[in-house]
Amino acid sequence: MSVGAPRGLASSGQKPIAEILHPLSAAEEPLSPGPDVTVTVGGDKEVGLTNGTPVDTSSPASASSLFNRLQLDDDLEADARDPYASTETRDLFVTVDDPKKHVSTMETYITYRVSSKTTRIEFDLPEYCVRRRYQDFDWLRIKLEDSQPTHLIPPLPEKFVMKGMVDRFSEEFVETRMKALDKFLKRVADHPVLSFNPHLNAFLSAKDLNKRQGLALLTKVGESVKHVAGGYKLRARPAEFCAMGEYLDTFTQKLGTIDRIAQRILKEQSEYLTELREYGTVYSSWAGSEEELQRPLEGVAVSVTTCCRALDEQCENMSQDFLPVLREYILYIESMKNVLRKRDQSQAEYEGRLEAAILRKQEDRTPMPVEVEKCQDKVECFNADLKADWERWQSNKRQDFKQLLTGMADKNINYYEKCQAAWESLITLLQDKQTEDKTSETN
Repeated sequence: MSVGAPRGLASSGQKPIAEILHPLSAAEEPLSPGPDVTVTVGGDKEVGLTNGTPVDTSSPASASSLFNRLQLDDDLEADARDPYASTETRDLFVTVDDPKKHVSTMETYITYRVSSKTTRIEFDLPEYCVRRRYQDFDWLRIKLEDSQPTHLIPPLPEKFVMKGMVDRFSEEFVETRMKALDKFLKRVADHPVLSFNPHLNAFLSAKDLNKRQGLALLTKVGESVKHVAGGYKLRARPAEFCAMGEYLDTFTQKLGTIDRIAQRILKEQSEYLTELREYGTVYSSWAGSEEELQRPLEGVAVSVTTCCRALDEQCENMSQDFLPVLREYILYIESMKNVLRKRDQSQAEYEGRLEAAILRKQEDRTPMPVEVEKCQDKVECFNADLKADWERWQSNKRQDFKQLLTGMADKNINYYEKCQAAWESLITLLQDKQTEDKTSETN
C-alpha cells in the first residue's frame, strides 16, 4: 500500500558549492537603505514618520507581490555576492521523494526514493535511483560522524514520536519526514567535504547497504581522545569558540521559547477551528427555518465556512512549514555543540600529551614526541573545519529564517485577506437585502 502522492518538495535553502565563499573572504550582506532615502508620492509630496524618516506608502498590487519582490531581492543579492555562481557549477544533485508503505509479517515501515545525478568520476553511473528507509539515513549520519569528526553533520528528523500523539504512518507525518530527509541529504550533498565521503557514495548507489559494520565502533580519533583526555581537564577554550558556545546556548533558549509558544498557538487555533465549524453549521440550520432571514443567514454561514478553510490552511502551514524548521535548528544546535565538545577533547588530548612531554624533556632531555605534533595538527584541523562549517551554518541559517519569516508573513496576509473578503461579501449581501426590502415596502 502506498502513501498518497506528496506535494512539491520544499527547498532546503542550501547554497551550491560554488556559492560558498571562504570564511576569511566572505562578503557581508548588502545593507538596507538608510533613513536618508526619500520616497516621493504622486511626484510632488514626500511622506515620512514623525521623526522625519521617509516611508513608502504605496501598496502592492496583490498580497504575494511583496513576497515575490523579496525573493527577487534575494536572487539579486546572491548574484552580487558571486556573479559566476549557478546550479550549473554543481556536480551532485539529490532528491528524496515518493514515500511507500511496506507491510510484512515482522514489521511495517516506510521507504523513500532517493534519486541522484552526478558527473563525478567516483560514481560508476551518472544517475542512480534507490529506495531507503529512515534507518538507512541514520546509518549514513553515523558513518559521517565517525569518519568526519571535525565537521558539522546536518541533523536528521527525530526517529521516535510520542505514542498516541502522532500516527507515524499518516500521510501528513510521512510527508513532513520526507521533506526533512530531503533537506538533510541536500545539505550533505552540497557540503564541499562531506559530499565526497565514500559512505555517501554507497548510500546513493548501492542496492543493499551493509550497515552491520562499524555502527558500534568509534573512530581512531575518538578512541585516542577518550583514552588520553578522559582524566584531563581542558585549561581554557579559545575565546572564539567560547563565543560560539554562548551563542548556541542563547539561540537554543530563543528557539525553544518560540517553539513552545507556536505549539500552543497551533493547539488553540485547532480548537478554535473546531468551534468555528460548529458555529457555521448553526447558521445553516437556522436559515432553513427563517424565510425572511434566509439569505443573510446563509451568507453568514458561507463567510464562516470560508474563514474555516483559511484557518485550516494556516494551521497546516504552521505544522508542516514553520515548526519543522524550528525543530531542525534545535537539533542542529545539538550537533554543533557535539562538534565543539569533540574539539575540546582534542585540545585536552594535545595539552595532556604536551605537558607529559615537557616533563620528560626536563628529566632526560628527550626530543618532543611525534605524537604531540600530530595532536597539534589535529587541533588545528578541528579549528579550521569548525570555523568553516560555522560560517556555512550561519549563512544557511540566515537564508532559511529569512525565507521562513517572509513566507510566514505572506501566509498571514493571505489568511486575513480571505477572511476580510468573506465578511465584506456579507456586508454587500446585507445592503442588497436592505435595498430590496425598502423597494418592496414602497411598492
